[in-house]
Amino acid sequence: MPERPKRTVEEERRHRKHRLAATLRLFAKFGFDEGAGGHVTARDPEFPDRFWVNPFGRAFGRLRASDLLLVNHDGEVLEGQGKVNPAGYAIHSQIHAARPDVVAAAHTHTVYGRAFATLGRLVEPLTQDACAFFERHECYPEYHGVVLDAEEGKRVAGALGDANAVILRSHGLLTVGGSVEEAAWWFVSLERCCEIQLRAEAAGTPIRIEDAEARATRDQIGTPGMARLNFRPLFETIVAEQPDVLD
Repeated sequence: MPERPKRTVEEERRHRKHRLAATLRLFAKFGFDEGAGGHVTARDPEFPDRFWVNPFGRAFGRLRASDLLLVNHDGEVLEGQGKVNPAGYAIHSQIHAARPDVVAAAHTHTVYGRAFATLGRLVEPLTQDACAFFERHECYPEYHGVVLDAEEGKRVAGALGDANAVILRSHGLLTVGGSVEEAAWWFVSLERCCEIQLRAEAAGTPIRIEDAEARATRDQIGTPGMARLNFRPLFETIVAEQPDVLD
C-alpha cells in the first residue's frame, strides 16, 4: 500500500484543530467536563512554541474548531476570541516546553479520576486495558492548591517525565501524546481504568496481572498507533452526531 502523502502545514493544523474540537465534544458527552474547569491543547504544527486550546468558561459541548484559541508560551492569545484558563496555561505551557515530542495534552476534572487521585498511587495492571499504562504513567504525590504559577507547572511537567500520563494527587488526570488522538484516547482509557480499579477494590481483592504479562500486553495495546486506532471510532461518531464541531 502506498504511503499517504504528507500533509501541508495548513492541512495538519486543520487536522489537529478538528480532533481537538471533537475531543472537547466527546469529553462533554462522557461527562468529563465540569463548570469552567478542564483544558485540552494541541501544539501548532508551524509554530512549536504556540498551542491551540479551548477558551476559558465556554461549554465543551458547544465548541467548534473555529472557537479554539491560539496561545503563545507567554499566555498571549494570538488568534480567536476569549481568555485562557490561567491554570490551563500554567500547566500546559510547561508541559509543551519540557516535552518537544508532545503534540497534545488533556486534563479535566473527572469523577473517577479525582476519586482515584485522592489515593496518591498508580493504576495497577488489573485488566488488559490497564496494562497500556503499566510503567508508562506517574503520580504527582503533592498538592499545592490550584496551579496558577509557572513553578508549579514545571513541577507537574517534571512529575510527568517521559510518561504518557500523570495522576495529580487530589486533583485528577493528565495525559499527553504525539497527536491529539493519542492524548484523548489515553485520557478516556485512564479514566475508565480508574473507575474499574475503584469498583474492583470495593468489591474485593482484585488479582493483579504479573509484570511480564503486563509489559507484553502494554507493548501490544499501549502504542501510539493503537491509541490513534481506538480514537477513530469516537471521532467518527461525534462528527456524525454533531457535524458542526468541524466548523
